[in-house]
Amino acid sequence: MKAREIAQEAIRILNKKITNEVFLTIQNNRSLMLEYLRAVDENTLDSVNQIIGKEVKAAYQLTNINEREDNPSCTLIQSHQKFE
Repeated sequence: MKAREIAQEAIRILNKKITNEVFLTIQNNRSLMLEYLRAVDENTLDSVNQIIGKEVKAAYQLTNINEREDNPSCTLIQSHQKFE
């Protein structure tokens, strides 16, 4: 496997779990977690999580694949869309 192929494979793997990583960042950052809880209080959990998921997709210019992660390590979400 050449360096470019290694990088592409690693990126493909990361793209599938990028949403979980973003939610873990929120969960593990005190100020972001406080803002997240305020947003959930003002809206709903589902709407806040959907908006965050859409922002992840847009920021990284990702496309959905026909898979969901049903067992993320982050406790803020129960599942998430996987991307490529």
